[in-house]
Amino acid sequence: MPESADVSLLLNVVNVFVDDRGDHGNPLGILWASPSTARNEQQIAADLGFSETIFLDALEGDVAAARIFTPARELPFAGHPTVGLAAWLRSGGDQITAIEVPAGRVRVRTDGDLTFVSASPGWAPEFLLDQLSSPQEVDAVDPYAYGEGLHYVWAWADERAGRVRARMFAPDLGIREDEATGAAAVRLTAELGRDLEILQGGGSVIHTHARRLGTQVEVGGRVSEARVVELR
Repeated sequence: MPESADVSLLLNVVNVFVDDRGDHGNPLGILWASPSTARNEQQIAADLGFSETIFLDALEGDVAAARIFTPARELPFAGHPTVGLAAWLRSGGDQITAIEVPAGRVRVRTDGDLTFVSASPGWAPEFLLDQLSSPQEVDAVDPYAYGEGLHYVWAWADERAGRVRARMFAPDLGIREDEATGAAAVRLTAELGRDLEILQGGGSVIHTHARRLGTQVEVGGRVSEARVVELR
């Protein structure tokens, strides 16, 4: 188990949804909650500048409790922070099966080198799902065209195989463009009602599974080893 002593001084950073060579992925900041972080979580997340930072409040047996912050606000659930936290804890020997976040209990499982979490699509922010005609059109989108809102722009790369090209723009969350967005992948999977492999951002890879007649979606991928940054 990662040690909680001195944890207020150390930030663990992992890349979530890396490809099969360990490249790309969305950086995630992981901090143990402590008196040093209490009531300062939003400012810390803004100062760090990651699309999301997750604060680990407790770890009891095989269940963790955590809260998630973007640079602009707290989220009740997000995919890349819960996948990243689950993989990080498991890499330290904690075989957790669930993470409690404000939205509810997120179930955790692994499949080879992939870490998955299960969530209700209703927990995810209400992204505008904008389908374009080709991956090339997705690549050509100017992120500065979006001044507000939450936008998941996507196109089929191979519809029969369930492969998608996507990008995400969320000015309302303080994120101009996100490298890989688990919650948006959950929303898209629920909307389409099928398993997907999503190539997002510069080359991040997200895997999803539609479960329970659309009431649950699994989202997961590969997570890099952690690097540790001393904050002070």
